Amino acid sequence: MTTRYDEQAKNVLGEELMACSNAPITGFYRNGCCETGPHDTGLHTVCAVMTAEFLAFSKAAGNDLSTPRPDLSFPGLKPGDRWCLCAPRWKDALDAGAAPQVVLEATHEETLAIVTLGTLKDYEAVD
Repeated sequence: MTTRYDEQAKNVLGEELMACSNAPITGFYRNGCCETGPHDTGLHTVCAVMTAEFLAFSKAAGNDLSTPRPDLSFPGLKPGDRWCLCAPRWKDALDAGAAPQVVLEATHEETLAIVTLGTLKDYEAVD
């Protein structure tokens, strides 16, 4: 695992923030974790499990996450991949009925400023 940006980061359960994904590598800091900081204006804090429905929703909303972008070292996402989403975008997907499941242990506590823990638990990913 790569070096964490913030060793003190907590998840929405109040515990140590776990990694979201290293394959593909995710996070605002591209360290595998959904950490946030002063430069992360999008609040990339929700560790979500991609679905075809969400990827189509995101593309239609102007954020194509499924098409590879080698120029940006972005492999493109497919259903089943874990990715750190912007909390407001996850909420938009929720409101549109297209929200993907969430990995609570890897979702940063700052997400709770946008979505309640109860709502996140309703979308908890189960292994």
